[in-house]
Amino acid sequence: MEVGLDWTAVLIAALAYLSALFAIAHWADRREVAGRSVIASPTVFALSLGVYCTTWTFYGSVGRAATLGIGFLPVYLGPTLLMLLAPLVLRKILRIAKTQRITSIADFLASRYGHSPLLGGLVALTATVGVTPYIALQLKAVAVSFDALTGGGGLGPAEGPFLDHGFLIAAVMALFAIVFGARQIDAAEHHPGMVAAIALESLVKLVAFLAVGLFVVWGLQDGLGSLFDAAAARPDLARLMGSDPALGHTPAGNGTVGNGPVGNGPWGAWVTTTILSAAAMLCLPRQFQVMVIESVDERHLDRAVWLFPLYLLLINLFVLPVALSGLLSFGGRLDPDLFMVALPLSGGADWLALLAFLGGLSAAAGMIVVESVALSTMLCNDLVMPILLRTRSRALARSADLAPLLLSVRRIAIVAILLFGYAYFRLAGSAYALVSIGLISFTAVAQFAPALIGGLYWRGATRRGAIGGVTAGTLVWAYTLLLPSFARSGWLPASFIADGPWGIAALRPYALFGLEGWDSLAHSLFWTALANIGAYVGLSLFDRPGAAERAQAAAFVDVFQSAPNGAVPLREAPPDWRSAASVGDLTRVVARFLGPQRAERAFAGADPDEPAGPERLRLAERLLAGAIGGASARVALASSVSAGAVEAAELLRMLDETSDVIAHSRELERKTAELERATDALRAANERLTELDRLKDDFLSTVTHELRTPLTSIRALSEILHDDPDLESDQRQEFLAVIIKESERLTRLINQVLDMAKIEAGAIDWRIETIDAGPALAEAVAATEALFLERGITLSVDIPGHLPPVRGDVDRVIQVVVNLLSNAAKFTPLGGRTRLETRLETGFLRVTVSDSGPGVPAKDRELVFDRFRQSGDTLTGKPAGTGLGLAIAKRIVEHLGGRIGVADAPAGPDPESGKGAAFWFTLPLAGSAADVPELGERRE
Repeated sequence: MEVGLDWTAVLIAALAYLSALFAIAHWADRREVAGRSVIASPTVFALSLGVYCTTWTFYGSVGRAATLGIGFLPVYLGPTLLMLLAPLVLRKILRIAKTQRITSIADFLASRYGHSPLLGGLVALTATVGVTPYIALQLKAVAVSFDALTGGGGLGPAEGPFLDHGFLIAAVMALFAIVFGARQIDAAEHHPGMVAAIALESLVKLVAFLAVGLFVVWGLQDGLGSLFDAAAARPDLARLMGSDPALGHTPAGNGTVGNGPVGNGPWGAWVTTTILSAAAMLCLPRQFQVMVIESVDERHLDRAVWLFPLYLLLINLFVLPVALSGLLSFGGRLDPDLFMVALPLSGGADWLALLAFLGGLSAAAGMIVVESVALSTMLCNDLVMPILLRTRSRALARSADLAPLLLSVRRIAIVAILLFGYAYFRLAGSAYALVSIGLISFTAVAQFAPALIGGLYWRGATRRGAIGGVTAGTLVWAYTLLLPSFARSGWLPASFIADGPWGIAALRPYALFGLEGWDSLAHSLFWTALANIGAYVGLSLFDRPGAAERAQAAAFVDVFQSAPNGAVPLREAPPDWRSAASVGDLTRVVARFLGPQRAERAFAGADPDEPAGPERLRLAERLLAGAIGGASARVALASSVSAGAVEAAELLRMLDETSDVIAHSRELERKTAELERATDALRAANERLTELDRLKDDFLSTVTHELRTPLTSIRALSEILHDDPDLESDQRQEFLAVIIKESERLTRLINQVLDMAKIEAGAIDWRIETIDAGPALAEAVAATEALFLERGITLSVDIPGHLPPVRGDVDRVIQVVVNLLSNAAKFTPLGGRTRLETRLETGFLRVTVSDSGPGVPAKDRELVFDRFRQSGDTLTGKPAGTGLGLAIAKRIVEHLGGRIGVADAPAGPDPESGKGAAFWFTLPLAGSAADVPELGERRE
């Protein structure tokens, strides 16, 4: 590639862009002070999550695509899948962080496990070591892209340490992070300037990548079709457009973390990278910072759930086309990580190459600034401050205002973090591709995931389990990934990788205990997960949590059952509080860290000599937690109250007891709510039982009455026939006819009760098949015709000659129609009319039985299909019957896949008048019979 732009012009453009970011951040800070926050926007929140897309995305994804094709995608699938779980996981984390005033992921884990300073310090140290390679990645990417853009002009690595582009970028980023990320002491508060700048950088990255992609595809290659055709003509490039490179094997050292095949099996690398990227989205300190600490409203998550995945999709649209175009243009002569800058330069679009460089600079700047702010907060609050507070250093004891000290610690930490990143870049960065460096960091922070996720849902997880899991996982990560990176850079013997330490083959870092043939990333993930989760679960199962751990477990697991501000009224406090710390003690310690004004506002109106009590001590702890973290806040309280009031160890014990009381109070409130819900359910069940008992009484009364009436007639007439053998023949025949009729009535009553019992028990033998509905309806009419003749009721039947076949049980269909016709005959007055008719609906045959009786009031139209229910007064207005006929019909029709109901008769007046009823039911048509047209236009 020929020499590009003048290096001074590029440097001036870069500094001008960074100055613009400074101006945006300053403007956003001023807007926040004026009460018009820029970051109180769901769109800004979603864009700030774009800090996930670093130079890895801007340069490294193209390099990975040049080797693995679509193998770059899992890095973005992981975060997308995590956003799908936002309602379950992320929303809970956001609520916990707000109620507990969390300052970092280290503080989150330390607070969950009993405010453990040891765990917080371990996480802070692990994160710093683990993320150092990632910071080095950003510095390397900016440095090499600057060299590619300028043809190697300006400062370069050959000039020696502290004189190259990487060091200049690190220095500028440190200044930005100090100015906009370490200006206030309360780390739980927000950094609007920093977040606004990150959101703008996300837009710049996206615009730059899309601009380069459009230029490459339509400016250099005449469209996607032409590009893919040219690539398909070359076998070495055609394979990148398939799935084999991503899911199969690849040569050693090209885009992989280590040597050997990519993953274990065809999906090994894909699954491994997806898991690691999802864990990184949650556990990377910078992602936790922008997603949790900087969040001003958890409802903003609703937009981020779809907007952030959309952002990832857009910024990766042209990754594969750019990679293919670069391979077509440069072959193997140029590092694929530089295609984003080299392709515009080769096409004569110098301005676009500069825009691409600024996009990469945005990606690096956003990551470095937020990561260094998050790490510095963790180092200050969870590593340095606990040590200072526990050692009671003289400088700390003499100082009445510790805010300057805390800010100094954080600023020094920012500088140290970037120096470590720069050192890794110079020592080991040249041995890996950009993506490979990032994956080393992803595996490191993934060690926080078991303790983080487990702590959200598992009450039994303990501090020792979390410490053991993080420690074991981190040590295995360092052995299987971090140390080999130094060996590959020449800082450790090469035999460390090839033969294992001291020549022990079983300890080879890329084939630990004989696990051969795995890519080093999948190999490391397997062993770290085994060690981490095994230690976490095993130690927790055999451990007994203390009072503070139990309290925090309840606060985290049941956060949605707590009050919105996290405050829970204390029902009972330990008696030790009567003579413990005073309000004055708490005011002094809060003033030392947050300033006198904040302390006076917190304890306004209270007598300084008054005992503090548990509620005020918890308030002081929450205020301090926002500044120095939960674990350090407890130590600060214990080391700063009046010595005569209570010993430090005793105060810590009291804090644990208070937390335990709050946890028990919260648990009691939760159980009370559950008891109230159970009481309501029991009350409803009792009301239902009362109603059923009433229905049972009605049923027994009705059945007894219905059975007694025919039995009385049968007995009386039978006695007459028995006692008077000389009764006239006509009279005898009349009495026998009545006996037969009443016997049939008894049979119907008993059959209805038995039918309902069988239906309820599921004991009916159904024979569902394709049937002709016409003959079945005609048979039902014939069976009931005598009822209508007896009462002088006109029965009209409208059944077409060619009804389509339906699905049903012919005997049960006849039973339903007989029940409806019998019901109509019962309710229709003497000389009235009843009509049976059919019509087709979409997919169903509808059968309607309408009458000219009193009708069914609207309020009773659902009740008439219940067991033992009839419309009308129980004793006077109800005709004879058990009230089971319609209930049986409903269950039969629904079992056959139809519906049943009642409406006003077609000729009936106003619906509320209750004159004339039309009972209807539907049966599903069989096969394609739904399209039969003959009855389609008929209406009621």
